Amino acid sequence: MVIKVFVATSSGSIAIRKKQQEVVGFLEANKIDFKELDIAGDEDNRKWMRENVPGEKKPQNGIPLPPQIFNEEQYCGDFDSFFSAKEENIIYSFLGLAPPPGSKVVKSPEEASSLPNGDVTGETQSTAEETEKAEEGGENEVQKEDNEEKNTEEIAEEGAEGEAEEEEAEEEEAEEEEAEGEAAEDGEEEDS
Repeated sequence: MVIKVFVATSSGSIAIRKKQQEVVGFLEANKIDFKELDIAGDEDNRKWMRENVPGEKKPQNGIPLPPQIFNEEQYCGDFDSFFSAKEENIIYSFLGLAPPPGSKVVKSPEEASSLPNGDVTGETQSTAEETEKAEEGGENEVQKEDNEEKNTEEIAEEGAEGEAEEEEAEEEEAEEEEAEGEAAEDGEEEDS
């Protein structure tokens, strides 16, 4: 099965280009076989994509925007669906693919079955595994919080600097306008 990603290589929208890059980059990084199909340069691709996106998934204007993702003929979803599946760690299920051997993959909510105690089978890794991974990464929760606080402080400082620069620019602009107004008045007085 081949994943088809419909893209517009000559899109003028930065947002669309970023979304396309994110999908393609993720598939490449995870070594998932896919085929990139350009709808900007190939009318047949554009027509096929538009005809095969289900009606309930089309925007109000009826024209779906790239990227649109299919598994052969089966519609998988658009960027928002892809992003959600990636965040929920159900990307293989989203793409209709079997997970690679040895990977620990979470099932989608539809696939996961609830246990009598309310737990859901197929949930993400246990706390012990998460702690172990965090330690391997060299960053524990305290370090993360410290980094977040530093980032917040830096952003606040940058914001204050930016506001000060804006105020200075506004003051300079007001002084220039005032000077121009005085020059115009002087010119009128000389004419009289």
